[in-house]
Amino acid sequence: MWAKVLYDGCLDLVFPPRCAVCNVYRKIGAASGICSACVSGVRLVEEPVCSICGTEVYAQGSTHVVCGECLKKSPPYDFAISLFRYGVEIRALISRLKYNKDTSVVLAISELVKVYDFSLFDFCDYIVPVPLHKKRIQKRGFNQALLLAKMCFGRGDRRINVEVLRRTRNTVPQVSLGGRERRKSLKNVFRVNPLIDISGCSICLIDDVYTTGTTVSACAKELLAGGALQVVILTFARVEVAQSGR
Repeated sequence: MWAKVLYDGCLDLVFPPRCAVCNVYRKIGAASGICSACVSGVRLVEEPVCSICGTEVYAQGSTHVVCGECLKKSPPYDFAISLFRYGVEIRALISRLKYNKDTSVVLAISELVKVYDFSLFDFCDYIVPVPLHKKRIQKRGFNQALLLAKMCFGRGDRRINVEVLRRTRNTVPQVSLGGRERRKSLKNVFRVNPLIDISGCSICLIDDVYTTGTTVSACAKELLAGGALQVVILTFARVEVAQSGR
């Protein structure tokens, strides 16, 4: 134990730790991967939120609110929860992870999600990361949704299963598309693995960012068509409605 402490201390001296967001030097020996200034800029998704899609809404004196979009057309999942607003700090962490292949931000993300009690999802039979196509995984080296699942529920949670749902086509990055283009791009992209029986199962679908909800809705439809009893959504971040064009 003391050898590891000494080793880590030497590493900090030679390679002083930097904040995963702003890259400034942090205090030697700091346990977190993100500085206090950047932590103060992180914003939670706060109630009141739509009880279905999880978007923040303007309402007073009510704990059960349904937004206008969900009143018009209810999504295929039971409910969606996002942890943080997709602000500057959260965007930087996700961008470094997904597009720069920088897994050093995992520590910072892990520290942020620790404040949540994920027992709300104890009823779920499977925790299913939104799948990437094999070509995307080969290029990136990992599925960020799987990393998030392990951070939220623990690496040893046997409910985490990457085989339940598969991506059959390597679509263009959804961040570059609007809502209509996303729906067209994701049509018939996901397929339930016929070798896994999900009949009557409750499934938690997990992804990094909820923007228009197109991706998780496409996944939820396929899971329900494959026999799932219900699907709930958990995402690390949530793009505000005004930003997403939802």
